[in-house]
Amino acid sequence: MDAKDILGLPKSAFPGSQEKKSRPPKEPQRKPDGVSREVYALTGGVLPPLMPNLEPSHLKKRPTVGKEKITWQWLPFTSSARTDSLQLYHWVRVVNGVPPTGDYAFAKYNKSVDVLKYTDEEYEKHLTDNAWSKEETDQLFELCEKFDLRFIVIADRFPSDRTVEELKSRYYSVTRKLLIARAASPEDVANHPIVKEQFNAKHETERKRALSAVLSQTKLQERKDSEILAEAKRIMESRIPSKAADEVELQGHSVVGSGEKATGVGEDVSPVTASIDAPPVIPDTSSIPANLRMQKVYLRSNALDQMLQAVSTASGRTNIHIEQMIQDLSVNLKPKVPTKAVCAEHLELRKEILTLLNLQKQMQKLTEATGSRERQHSEAPATPKRSNRDVDRPFGSDAGGFGGERTGKRDQKRKAPGRFGEPPPSPPQSKRPRKYKASD
Repeated sequence: MDAKDILGLPKSAFPGSQEKKSRPPKEPQRKPDGVSREVYALTGGVLPPLMPNLEPSHLKKRPTVGKEKITWQWLPFTSSARTDSLQLYHWVRVVNGVPPTGDYAFAKYNKSVDVLKYTDEEYEKHLTDNAWSKEETDQLFELCEKFDLRFIVIADRFPSDRTVEELKSRYYSVTRKLLIARAASPEDVANHPIVKEQFNAKHETERKRALSAVLSQTKLQERKDSEILAEAKRIMESRIPSKAADEVELQGHSVVGSGEKATGVGEDVSPVTASIDAPPVIPDTSSIPANLRMQKVYLRSNALDQMLQAVSTASGRTNIHIEQMIQDLSVNLKPKVPTKAVCAEHLELRKEILTLLNLQKQMQKLTEATGSRERQHSEAPATPKRSNRDVDRPFGSDAGGFGGERTGKRDQKRKAPGRFGEPPPSPPQSKRPRKYKASD
């Protein structure tokens, strides 16, 4: 018990107050997707809105309507494109009760073709044709004027059996002849499309046939055609660099050739005249390396070194000999004026020197072989024969002494018995004197 229990006081200091309700824990805010952690930490979790906020009062306001009153009415109309003054009806947009005035809006698309007309005199003088009669030509021009040169419809309505190309050819040929005949001079109508571009019926027939063949292709044929075109394009693109290099080479060679011809001894020809009179020369690019042919512009002095490396197959010592012989001939190791002709001659000289050195080496080898054979033939009679070397010669005056014993052993070694022959005779042995004992 405590003091509050003794005094009968309530345990709480304020009996009317109630215990505070515990607040629910706030849920942690989740970082939205697409926002980095640093940006989210800097903004404190409050991101700016993606769209501006609109006040609800603005949404409740009614849009301002103009003072015009628009209605749609079923009204009659006429068209200037018609010659019979036919009256038709359609819906029309009427503003403030005032209907629109003026011509029909689609009358401006009524366009007609001006078809030339000819007289009997003009036909007999300029337009006669063995394949066409005057009645057929008159019917053709009437249908052309009626259907505005729609030759598909004209061919369908034409009484005789004529193709579209034949109808076109006859119409354009007659019109062309009329324009030229009525003009004061041919130059006045030279720029007219019909006079300038003459219709070709054979070309038109071939064009339609090719178009029909293309449209009737299958998917497999279209795929093959596309592959062939792609391969042809790749080949053409691969030939462009080499073609450009060949053109540059041809131009440079023609300029050099014309300059050499103009500066020849005893000739008084200007470079311009020489370049004009000189025939085109096709350069030989077989000796030029591939990397140089790809380049459009390069130095001949640099090209000469690369060409030497490309065609040279000799060793370093041989190259030294080649350069020594070039210097002995009073020729520069590198041409001072490295034109194409000079470089070609320089390469040819090096090849000839290399061939000469190879021939000299072959001759030296043949000479040494011939000398060695001659020495062998000259020394052959002076050498002792094998039979003379094999004759047993006594070592001393006594053949049965020490020398004779060694000689027998030598003969025994040389004259070895065969496998199935007779046994060899025993070698001669010398008898040694017997020693006497003291008792004897």
